[in-house]
Amino acid sequence: MGNLLKILGAGREDDGNRADFFLDFENAQPTEKEQAIWQQVRAELDKFPDILDDLRNYQGAGDEIREAISNPRNEELQEIAWRAVCPLVTKLKTYYEYSCILETVVEQLLFVLCSDEMSPTQHLETQQALSKQFAEILHYTLTFDDLKMTNPAIQNDFSYYRRTLNRKKMVNKDDDESELAVCNETANRMSLFYAQANPMLNTLSTVTAKFVTESKSLPVENTTDLLHTMAAVCRVMIDNKDYQARFQNDETLLFCLRVMVGSIILFDHVHPVGAFDRRSPIDIKSCIKVLKDQPATKVEGLLNALRYTTKHLSDSTTPEKVKGMLEC
Repeated sequence: MGNLLKILGAGREDDGNRADFFLDFENAQPTEKEQAIWQQVRAELDKFPDILDDLRNYQGAGDEIREAISNPRNEELQEIAWRAVCPLVTKLKTYYEYSCILETVVEQLLFVLCSDEMSPTQHLETQQALSKQFAEILHYTLTFDDLKMTNPAIQNDFSYYRRTLNRKKMVNKDDDESELAVCNETANRMSLFYAQANPMLNTLSTVTAKFVTESKSLPVENTTDLLHTMAAVCRVMIDNKDYQARFQNDETLLFCLRVMVGSIILFDHVHPVGAFDRRSPIDIKSCIKVLKDQPATKVEGLLNALRYTTKHLSDSTTPEKVKGMLEC
């Protein structure tokens, strides 16, 4: 009970976790102390934009699949659909494998940013390059999930591949799985991944919860304080016109919105009472208001992420006004 009360009390204004400062997401450069971790993370993070571009251009094999399903006895059409879907499933495998790499990257960053050496504010202020990398992961993750959610071809292609794979296995039990785009064991893991509405964000939530559970040397509140401070910093930067004036890129505002929402969701998955409870240090009403002040076309995916990927929104302790703001 003592630890729970300590966590619930963490992050209040009297603990020095202030959020009124500028985190330079555009120009932050690693200090000498950050350099080693920064380079390791950068090597993996640089792959994410290419994955997003590939996902944006993902067309799917809908026409071939429809023809095959409509003509189940036509072996030629079955083969055409199979050959069309296999390279696409190879792409889906690449995205899934990258999510596994991301788990290690997130753990590396959390271990540094949540250490006992400094308060969350000090970490974010003095380790801005690593903080930016963590923010980039949240930004890319929400972008990936938004693209996945709005492209039904992804789930359709993978479902067709699995059905056909199972049928082929029944007919040809001795076939070599190494010749397949994705073997059955990997396909099972991918199925769990793509079944999620927000698969990348779910990966981040899982690895953050795992980090909190397994990092015995670090108090839980180190992680929860970092997350709520990151969310607060982003909200303040969006609200503060002087800070906004320092943005050199028009996309930085949307970047901050994504990072704010991603931080709230991760916090909600690892904090005992979540992000929506009155005892939470996150000013959730202000965060939702900031989102709703933006053009609906830009933030609907982020509002949906709060509605459908958080853990505690539907709890009885969530104020009705907050539920009403999210129309729950």
